[in-house]
Amino acid sequence: MSKQRTTFTGKPRPSDGRDPDLCVVTCALTGVLASRKQNPGIPYTPAEIADEAKRAYDAGAAVVHIHARNDDGSPTFNPAVFARIKEEVRSRCPIILNFSTGTIMDDVSEQTTIIRESKPEIAALNMGTMNYSKYSQSRKAFDFDMIFPNRYEKIVALLKAMNEAGVKPELECFDTGHTNGVWPLLDMGLLVPPLQFSFIVNVLGGIPGTVESLQLQTQIARDLPGKPAFEWEVIGISHGHWRMMAAALALGGNVRTGLEDHLYLPSGEMATSNGQMVDVLVRMVRDTGRTPATVEQARAILGLRSGA
Repeated sequence: MSKQRTTFTGKPRPSDGRDPDLCVVTCALTGVLASRKQNPGIPYTPAEIADEAKRAYDAGAAVVHIHARNDDGSPTFNPAVFARIKEEVRSRCPIILNFSTGTIMDDVSEQTTIIRESKPEIAALNMGTMNYSKYSQSRKAFDFDMIFPNRYEKIVALLKAMNEAGVKPELECFDTGHTNGVWPLLDMGLLVPPLQFSFIVNVLGGIPGTVESLQLQTQIARDLPGKPAFEWEVIGISHGHWRMMAAALALGGNVRTGLEDHLYLPSGEMATSNGQMVDVLVRMVRDTGRTPATVEQARAILGLRSGA
C-alpha cells in the first residue's frame, strides 16, 4: 500500500494537488544597500536589472525580487522607474515579478502608486518594526545601525493597495513576532489564504540563521488562528546563506538567492552575476531530489493571477 507524502509547508501534500517535490526558486537581483564597489555585477539601470532577470530565468528561477535604483546606484521608489523595469523585463522573459515596498518612511504613497500602476504579480510586505543593523567584529563597531519602522497603519495601507490591484503580498518576517503578527490582518479579512511567507534570517535585530529558526517560524505559521494554508521560503542574508538554502530544501520550503542576499558562491569566490547564483541553487534543488518550479507551476503554487 502506498503512503501519502507530506512536506513541512503549510498543509499536507498532495491533497491540495501540489507536487511536494516542486520548489519555487526566487532571485533577488540588486537590493538597496550593496554597491558595485562591493560586487561589480550588481545591476543599477532598468536595462541592467532586466538583463539580470533574464539570466536568473535562464538559470531556472521562476520569480525575481526587485528594488529599483537610479542610474548612479542610489535607491529609488520613482513609479516611472519601476514601470520601466517591468517593461524591460517583459521584453526579455516571462519571469514572475516581485517588487519591493520596503521603506523606512511612514509615507508609502510612492509604493502604493507602484503597486496600482505596475501591478507586479507579487509585492513584498514587511511585517514588523525591528532594529536593522550590521556589526563588524573586526572593527568592534557598527557599519550601520537603524530602526526599520513598520507599524500596522503602514502595513494596512500597502496591503489595501495590493488587494485593490490584485497583487499577492509576500509576508517578509524577520522575527517570530512578525509571523505571529499577521493574525489581525487575517481577522480583518485583509489577508486571504493561501499566504506566502518569507522568513528572513541572519539580519542583526532579527532571528538567527539556524534550522531551529525555520522550524519555529513554520510552526508559528501553522498555529495561526484558522490554520490558514501557506507557502514559505527562506531568505538567508550574508554568511550562512547556502546552509540556509540547504535547510529550507530539506524542510520542504522554497528558496531565494541573488546578489541582494549574498555576494559569494559556496566556494568563497565572488559571484559575477545573479544567474551564477541561481545556477548553484538550482543544482542544490535537484541534488536534494526536488524540482525547480516553472513559471506556470510557481503561479499555481503561490496562488497568483495570470501574468501581466
